[in-house]
Amino acid sequence: MIEISGVHKKFGSKQVLRGVDLEINEGETLAIIGRSGCGKSVLFKHIVGLLLPDEGTVKVEGKDIAKISRKELYELRKNFGFLFQGAALFDSMTVEENIALPIIESGQKVDREVLDEMIREKLAMVGLKDIQKQKPSELSGGMKKRVGLARALITNPGYILYDEPTTGLDPIMSESIDNLIKELAGKLSVTSIVVTHDMLSVEVVADRVAMVHEGRIHFTGTPQELMSSDDEIIRTFLSRTEKRI
Repeated sequence: MIEISGVHKKFGSKQVLRGVDLEINEGETLAIIGRSGCGKSVLFKHIVGLLLPDEGTVKVEGKDIAKISRKELYELRKNFGFLFQGAALFDSMTVEENIALPIIESGQKVDREVLDEMIREKLAMVGLKDIQKQKPSELSGGMKKRVGLARALITNPGYILYDEPTTGLDPIMSESIDNLIKELAGKLSVTSIVVTHDMLSVEVVADRVAMVHEGRIHFTGTPQELMSSDDEIIRTFLSRTEKRI
């Protein structure tokens, strides 16, 4: 469980977070939405301790990440998988080298044959096979996203963070990624946090939605409750959000 209480964050004279309160329950898929610049990414970074709050607390599994040691924070981060917006694959590395990177960086001693099997298993989970020796430049945008997700899964995390997972993809591939996120959440019983502008994606993958507005959580509820809300701020946001065709 992740508990965010009264979190404030300021950069220079700009106040980005203004007292965020949010609980993310174990095993749920939470979508975080809001206009560009509202603080979604900043909140994301607080969850994994890349940023620390000026005020308030962020607790992961009961641990206040601002108060634990660097070693404890590093260990905690091992329980997080992260799918970056552009997949963030290293072009100079093969697919298998990209996927193995979190294992290697963590210092785990894993036999090569075992690691190869782990890579094949994670690729199968995301619907890919026999591409281990290919370079990212040989892959489509959707395949890159899937490889990025395989890399996020390689350490068997309890939490997976998705940053705009369908951005830059065509509608068919976006639907495929949505279904994959939903399938993995059920199969692996992971806690998933999805930052997105794609409202169709929200409807497909999310158990709950949190809307960030002016540095605070303006709304939490189910996708159905969001879509049927008569709140003026929500209606304005939805009317200006691009719909997938």
